[in-house]
Amino acid sequence: MHRHMHDHGAGSSPWETLLPPAAVILLAAAYLLLAHRARHRNPVRGWGRWRTASFLTGCTLLAGALLPPLAPFAHGDFRGHMAQHMLIGMYAPLALMLGTPVTLLLRTLPAARARALMGVLHSRPARVLAHPVSALVLSTGILALLYFTPLYNATMNQPVLHWLMHAHFLLSGCLFAWIIAGPDPAPTRPGAPTRLVVLGIAVAAHATISQLIYGGFLINVHAPIDQVQGGAEIMYYGGDIAELLLAAALVTTWRPDRHRRHGAHRRVPSGVVRTAAG
Repeated sequence: MHRHMHDHGAGSSPWETLLPPAAVILLAAAYLLLAHRARHRNPVRGWGRWRTASFLTGCTLLAGALLPPLAPFAHGDFRGHMAQHMLIGMYAPLALMLGTPVTLLLRTLPAARARALMGVLHSRPARVLAHPVSALVLSTGILALLYFTPLYNATMNQPVLHWLMHAHFLLSGCLFAWIIAGPDPAPTRPGAPTRLVVLGIAVAAHATISQLIYGGFLINVHAPIDQVQGGAEIMYYGGDIAELLLAAALVTTWRPDRHRRHGAHRRVPSGVVRTAAG
């Protein structure tokens, strides 16, 4: 059940080392450029510094997960992998989404493109993808598939699969944080009590999966037992802390929609302006 973990990190190509920090730097630079444009377009309204600080914190967490010393450690030790997973899939996404990147786009795009973006957000595929249950399955349900089947071992042997795993962690984590607690507009976002229930299910699922990993039940990970148990502990306690932060963000960012009852469809263009003003 528990065998050695393949260490392909030692032979990583230069692009595997240089591309991640370059991508994170470009992401941060693009955000800063848009934030500057938002402040320039409306100096009175400006752009909140805490939003910028939050997004840059997310970029920093993401860079820390993808760079030494954690990245090489994650290739050769299941505990490092799990710490990396926590940063990429839970902590960085929350900070990124609290930076309200969608609102920033709405502030800086021309009116026609802003309306087009809102149209995409309210399209049927977006509504299905951004439903809390879909976000829960993609971000948490996939963990059982990853650790209880040969999939995890395959990702450690195939660099392409390994980077696809990272991309999935990041995108699904951002999706879940956005729907549960993000201040940005979303195609479908139920009330705070419903989102807290979904978050509670995620907490229970994380706890169950981490306990199964720790006990060696169903797990299919080629790593020494001490590494597997250490990784399970990181998942258990790290996941709890991340989900508590997500719950706090949900409560902090939640605002009742007093205008939902009247003229929802007529307010789409003005809703763009109102959301951008947030």
